[in-house]
Amino acid sequence: MISSLLCVCLLACLAEGFYLPGLVPHSYCTKAEKTEGDTCKTTIDMYVNRLTSAESVIPYDYSSFDFCPPDDENGQKGYSENLGQVIFGERIHTSPYKFEFGKEEKCKEVCTQTYASKKLDFLKYGMIFSYENHWILDNMPVAWCYKTVKEEQFCSTGFPMGCYVDKKGNPKDACTMDSAFNKADTLYLFNHVEISIHYNKGEGRDWKGSRIVKVTVEPRSYQKGCQGPPMAIPKSKKDSVKVTYTYSVKFEVDNSIEWASRWDYVLDSLPSSNIQWFSIMNSLVIVLFLSGMVAMIMIRSLHKDIARYNQTESADEAQEEFGWKLVHGDVFRAPKLPMVLSVVNGVGTQSIVMTFVTLVFACLGFLSPANRGALGTTAVLLFVCLGVVSGYVSARIYKTLGGERWKTNVIMTAFLVSGVVFAIFFLMNLILWGAGSSAAIPFFTLVAVLALWFGISVPLTFIGAYFGYKKRPIEHPVRTNQIPRQIPPQLIYTRPLSCILMGGILPFGCIFIQLFFILNSIWSHQLYYMFGFLFLVAVILVITCSETTVLLCYFHLAAEDYRWWWRSFLTSGFTAIYFLIYSMHFYITKLQIEGATSAILYFGYSLIMAIMMFLFCGTVGFFACFWFVTKIYSVVKVD
Repeated sequence: MISSLLCVCLLACLAEGFYLPGLVPHSYCTKAEKTEGDTCKTTIDMYVNRLTSAESVIPYDYSSFDFCPPDDENGQKGYSENLGQVIFGERIHTSPYKFEFGKEEKCKEVCTQTYASKKLDFLKYGMIFSYENHWILDNMPVAWCYKTVKEEQFCSTGFPMGCYVDKKGNPKDACTMDSAFNKADTLYLFNHVEISIHYNKGEGRDWKGSRIVKVTVEPRSYQKGCQGPPMAIPKSKKDSVKVTYTYSVKFEVDNSIEWASRWDYVLDSLPSSNIQWFSIMNSLVIVLFLSGMVAMIMIRSLHKDIARYNQTESADEAQEEFGWKLVHGDVFRAPKLPMVLSVVNGVGTQSIVMTFVTLVFACLGFLSPANRGALGTTAVLLFVCLGVVSGYVSARIYKTLGGERWKTNVIMTAFLVSGVVFAIFFLMNLILWGAGSSAAIPFFTLVAVLALWFGISVPLTFIGAYFGYKKRPIEHPVRTNQIPRQIPPQLIYTRPLSCILMGGILPFGCIFIQLFFILNSIWSHQLYYMFGFLFLVAVILVITCSETTVLLCYFHLAAEDYRWWWRSFLTSGFTAIYFLIYSMHFYITKLQIEGATSAILYFGYSLIMAIMMFLFCGTVGFFACFWFVTKIYSVVKVD
């Protein structure tokens, strides 16, 4: 039954049916084709999103660069973002670009803008740092497709607002696309776009009209009109510059692309699944290696230990024994800081449940890139609603450890970790506010987040803690002595710090390839859609953390060191430290981010991710070790 369910989940995760859950296609038709009663649309709305750069963490709103103003700024209703989009900095507006389906335009003027002083400086800043536009048409990214150095077709979900030729005459990024961009220390503004809209006709199908299946754009730079020399702006220019923005649009029939697979031309430009399978195989090798070691310990060493301990007949023989049986009177002794241990495990359990429920929804297609902001919204709302889980688990563990300050425990569960994360997040938001970035969360959205925290999460945490304290504490299989046993001197590989450092290496080795894709999608503004692989990696991470912790826990107990409570949490939780180190490596070697502000934002958000990973992995290791210790001491005879 379980294996069948796992197979079904895996097939659902790896399926490419993005549009199955809840996204309705729009049908379009020309004014001549439209008849009375037809529901097809004759006009096409274009939306503009924030501008991002691979060289800066700070995104900006479309209006920040003073392009042609979006229509929603002129009184028309704009696009309504959900919570996930607002938190992750998406700012979508109705654009001034309006199209009539089937009607082609050639060099149509949108507006003329004059840039002077600060406006001109900010426009040049955007081109120097290679900021890109992100436009949306029929819920599709307007893609910029071009050939790479290897002559491979690559489609990006953004296109540059301009480009820069440095003082030495070396063209930067998009300036390599045209030999006319050849003046040193000069900026070239792309003030004209050629848009191609491909559609699938409904002839002979069960729907009428036409459906848009592909949208591409070619940015161009023209001094005047739609031909002639490019719009060159010397970097040293201080005078005002007048820029005319124009566009051309053409429509092409393309019945080779089905509406359900219309994202493929964008997704095919992303890293192939071959690399992902290599990552999975790499992780499986580590898991098999660990499983073999754990099995060897369970079948051989542990089985022999239990048999030998249970055959002991006299007290003298018992005194001569050594190993993990001798610490049975101390193994369940409450550790230092029991309240903090219970809190981090409670919130860690909350994070684990939130992660896997979110991944299940993502595998089923509900959180695909086409459903913008759904991933962030789902994760936030689930974390808030799962406060009852953290309260219950924290209360059960704290009561089991003999804690009596239950009020302090539930308050710390509700506020400690969430408060630290919110404080870092708020500090990052202040920096974004100061930079005028679109990623800065509006004040009322912050109030809404606080309302979710205090109005839903905190009460649910109290409810969970109430039911947790109503339960009896978890019974241990052996009694605890009043006087703690002295721990013998430990070898270097059984000392706490050595084991914690070793414990995080294998779990990190299972996920570091997947981490590259995740970090690349976040900081290089690429789409991430391989949730099936992510689900498998998350399962492998749980197995690896469990086996690593159990393995090291057995070595500690065999060396007569019974201090396993905190060590089990920190052993697998140390994976987060390796993640932080990898984040530094990724920042130095893979990113082109410049500026102190961007660096602070990058490492601030990386710290938040590391905290959540620390709780996730640490909680997995703790419960695995708790189960292991309880199991082995329940089957051995103790006088």
